[in-house]
Amino acid sequence: MGVSATSLAAFLFISCFICLCPELTMAQNAATGVTRHYKFDIRLHNVTRLCKTKSIITVNGKFPGPRIIAREGDRLVIKVVNHVSNNITIHWHGIRQLRTGWADGPAYITQCPIQTGQSYVYNFTIIGQTGTLWYHAHVSWIRSTLYGPILILPRLNTSYPFVKPYKEVPIIFGEWWNNDTEAVINQALQTGAGANISDAYTINGFPGPLYNCSKETFRLKVKPGKTYLLRLINAALNDELFFKIVNHTFTIVDADASYVKPFQTDTIFITPGQTTNVLFKTKSLSSNAKFLMAARPYSTAASGTFDNTTVVGVLEYNHDIKPFSNSSIKGLALPPLPAINATSYVANWTSKFRSLGNSQFPVNVPQTVQKQYFFTVGLGTDPCPKNQTCQGPNGTKFSASVNNVSFNNPTTALLQAHYSRKLNVLTSNFPAFPLNQFNYTGPPPNNTMVSHGTKVVTLPYNTTVELVMQGTSIQGAENHPLHLHGYNFYVVGQGTGNFNSATDPANFNLVDPVERNTVGVPAGGWVAIRFRADNPGVWFMHCHIEIHLSWGLKMAWAVMDGKLPNQKLLPPPLDLPKC
Repeated sequence: MGVSATSLAAFLFISCFICLCPELTMAQNAATGVTRHYKFDIRLHNVTRLCKTKSIITVNGKFPGPRIIAREGDRLVIKVVNHVSNNITIHWHGIRQLRTGWADGPAYITQCPIQTGQSYVYNFTIIGQTGTLWYHAHVSWIRSTLYGPILILPRLNTSYPFVKPYKEVPIIFGEWWNNDTEAVINQALQTGAGANISDAYTINGFPGPLYNCSKETFRLKVKPGKTYLLRLINAALNDELFFKIVNHTFTIVDADASYVKPFQTDTIFITPGQTTNVLFKTKSLSSNAKFLMAARPYSTAASGTFDNTTVVGVLEYNHDIKPFSNSSIKGLALPPLPAINATSYVANWTSKFRSLGNSQFPVNVPQTVQKQYFFTVGLGTDPCPKNQTCQGPNGTKFSASVNNVSFNNPTTALLQAHYSRKLNVLTSNFPAFPLNQFNYTGPPPNNTMVSHGTKVVTLPYNTTVELVMQGTSIQGAENHPLHLHGYNFYVVGQGTGNFNSATDPANFNLVDPVERNTVGVPAGGWVAIRFRADNPGVWFMHCHIEIHLSWGLKMAWAVMDGKLPNQKLLPPPLDLPKC
């Protein structure tokens, strides 16, 4: 992605953008707006970072990938052609995919992967969503380089519920490995240890000047006295991040493409998978001033080391045409960020989010629930195979689970099995509550082993659901960002320690809870969400810390068709990849 800000005018006059973007064509769609056609060629491309060049998997040779720009109500038709030796799927993170689960993208959940030389057309409509979402590969660790922003503008003749920004700038946080990330995860799964940490964090693909032999720095060039909309995306594989710009503040206006009651802050916290839109007003400065921006991790991890480094970018006022060099920012102060394990800051941050909740953007949180679930989420262990030395806790292998079930990927996509009623493939007996209760946030039980299976929760159409997700401390208390595909949900409560079903629900917010698609289960605590199961299909739910996903911290919901035609899953497309 480019390093300069993208003007709002370029967004609003999308026809001009089309002339400059060979990936996109557009056709009129009288019912909902327009149909936008993109083509994604998945190719290897040589990229140099930290003085090392490696071949990475990209969309159209771009890192990060090209922007998708659309309006609410638009239909997207995206042809993905796989030119690499790896299997590929792409997930359109946060898009609700109403009745179009075939376009959701997680491998072996809604589709089989796109194999080498094959293609697949993702076809879906953006309904009831405005803001920032993103796309990424959803098979193995390929999303480390294959990701990009989805920028959803309001419908024509409507506007944002906040001041009109002068410019809009996508900012994507990522992680960079000098080594091949497929080799990194394969080694971790083989040895049972934590994965090797990344070599750098990135902002829009650039590591910044604090890393050895780094020659690439993100530059945000601004004018004085203007209001910018920063579209923040955390595409990092394994780390939640704090972000700050020296001597500047933000106004939060959106989370996961849902408007929130605005509040001010000088420090952002964002988990992998989450997006946050912020208004950012520049100062009235006449000089060519520069300020550093920085992001570094939040972690309470006990499951191995993590990348404890800082990525830096530069905010530049009245920039001149002189070439940029790292020496030009020598002596600039770094922004003070919270401590690595600032759990109280994270809890306070998440408690500030409230849905906008006005007549134009109402809150539809279920006031009563028909199904209640209690899921424990956290790490555990697997026994070391015979004749092998393992590097996990006490000679075991790290594993992860929901209600002590570590998810096994099937060999047939679950959505295809669900649609064809091959229920022998779907094991519909995922436990609604932990089978073995214990002090979830206290000393670990003697047996830390997990079970394994491919199990789903089956829901009748339109069921109202309350789910409490309880973090465990079996292998150390960690924050787990849980992402639910196909749905937004309302975060109605959170707390520390063990959830108390007798007293904690009395404090649930059923008036204006924030609406999200990814939420952190607090380290040593719990979070409660509610949603209505009004989207038929099979929907993945998983931790968005990639190593936890690889270890099995995932499950699926199977939502049945409703009675009316517009409540039924659409038939599979003819080009749906086969396993």
